[in-house]
Amino acid sequence: MAPRWAAAALPSAALLLLPLLLAVASAGLSGYFGTKSRYEEVNPHLLRDPLSLGPAAAGSRLPAACAPLQLRALLRHGTRYPTAGQIRRLGELHARLLRRPAAAAGCPAAADLAAWQMWYEESLDGRLAPQGRRDMEHLARRLAARFPALFAARRRLVLASSSKHRCLQSGAAFRRGLGPSLSLGSDEVEVEVNDSLMRFFDHCAKFVALVEENDTAMCQVNAFKEGPEMRKVLEKVASALCLPVEELNADLVQVAFLACSYELAIKNVTSPWCSLFSEEDAKVLEYLNDLKQYWKRGYGYDINSRSSCILFQDIFQHLDKAVEESKSSKPISSPLIVQIGHAETLQPLLALMGFFKDDEPLKANNYVRQMHRKFRSGRIVPYAANLVFVLYHCDQVKTSKEEYQVQMLLNEKLMLFHHSNETISTYTDLKDYYKDILENCHFKEECALPKVNITAVDEL
Repeated sequence: MAPRWAAAALPSAALLLLPLLLAVASAGLSGYFGTKSRYEEVNPHLLRDPLSLGPAAAGSRLPAACAPLQLRALLRHGTRYPTAGQIRRLGELHARLLRRPAAAAGCPAAADLAAWQMWYEESLDGRLAPQGRRDMEHLARRLAARFPALFAARRRLVLASSSKHRCLQSGAAFRRGLGPSLSLGSDEVEVEVNDSLMRFFDHCAKFVALVEENDTAMCQVNAFKEGPEMRKVLEKVASALCLPVEELNADLVQVAFLACSYELAIKNVTSPWCSLFSEEDAKVLEYLNDLKQYWKRGYGYDINSRSSCILFQDIFQHLDKAVEESKSSKPISSPLIVQIGHAETLQPLLALMGFFKDDEPLKANNYVRQMHRKFRSGRIVPYAANLVFVLYHCDQVKTSKEEYQVQMLLNEKLMLFHHSNETISTYTDLKDYYKDILENCHFKEECALPKVNITAVDEL
């Protein structure tokens, strides 16, 4: 349990260190916030310098004989406020604590939380926070520093977004971060809305009917909520709050944990909500979050990832066009394509490509066996997560390799390609490895509802 300090009892020197001490207190939890994680959790060097390219950047440069032709970046929006539903549940839990003043004397955690100001309003409903704007501006500046030739003045930038306000504002902030040479200011009209690519999941009838709106599809998530690991966390939180355990459930405990994550991400403070949880509790709650992501957006059902093939194919269509233009000695018409979507945009695409797949599926009854799993959503799609494809033209005489090569970066770190176990691939080899998806995954057919009325488990 995170410590509590009485500021009045601290000497003046310690008062100066109080923000640092509070940050340290939340450090044990911050690695387990799943999709509500700060981007800095995957790139800690940014806490010291938000414009640093990090220690890995120097070793990732290609030979001088290779010049970048095109960059395609898929971004998750920056840090956001809670959704209206999460705010309502947090308000409900906070109201319960306010109604039990008699227990406050024997319940310091409950007293601290009763004194906490419920400042979230439902009108905030998932909107981009000021920190989210900084996330995007800094990311833009780092990408421009890493690929200066592509982000040079007067290069054309194609900027698209999901229709959600937080994504539109993230796009505007990204553009601002690039400065006057490429930026058109904060006018959101300059960001093209493209939900067919950024929110493909909304347009896939099979996914919506059999996963999104089908409670049985989340049977593993629901089973874990009722399982022994969550029961232990539930009882501990109820005891700390001096509430009957019957007044709490997994959803309310999770929203208390999310309150801890939001305060850190949005305000960079350690919330009193954090004091309810130990690192072991955080691991359990992270697994609950990952289970939902796995079964709703990841490997749980094939349609989760197959529905993203429309986006995957679009990426390669633009890469193909850049290769054709290069071979014809024409200027690259779209050297920079930046698209802003959601965790739900990136996670299925990464699953389609086979990344972060564990040997054993994530289930309600294998929490201990999955302690070292690859599928950790906070490491894959934190706020401001980004997946970047970079196409290069290389001098064959100097490199003795194919003319066109590709790199992929996730959260600004080079990824190993499955087919080569290297961080660079010839474009031909990459297309050959994903040939089946590129040629045989058709969005309309994949997303068509089955003719007969069957359950998600039967069909998926």
